[in-house]
Amino acid sequence: MKLRVTDREGHDHEIDAIEGWRVMEIIRDHAMQTPALAIKAECGAALACGTCHVYVDADWVDRLVPPTAEETERMEEDVFALEDNSRLSCQILMTEELDGLHVTLAPGSEP
Repeated sequence: MKLRVTDREGHDHEIDAIEGWRVMEIIRDHAMQTPALAIKAECGAALACGTCHVYVDADWVDRLVPPTAEETERMEEDVFALEDNSRLSCQILMTEELDGLHVTLAPGSEP
C-alpha cells in the first residue's frame, strides 16, 4: 500500500503505508529517512493540537471518512492556513481503499 506526500517544497514522495496506521504515523516514521517529510505532530494523535495538518488532494477528499466535530473544532482553533481540504493526518487511518492517497504537508506542521 502506498501514500503520496508532497513536502513543503513541492516535491512528491511515494512511501510505503501500513493498513490501520494513521497517516501522521506513516509520514513521521518515513521522515527518519527523508527529512523533507518531517512533521511536528506534537500531541501524538491525541487530537490536542493541529501540528499534523495536511491538505488532502481533491481526488481523495470525498473518499475519506468526514472529520468529526472535534477534529473540525481543533482545526478551526489551531491550524494555520486552513483550507476546505484541510485535515489532521492523525485522524486519517490507512485502509486498502486509500491506497495511493495523496496529501500535502501544510504550513505550521514543520518541526
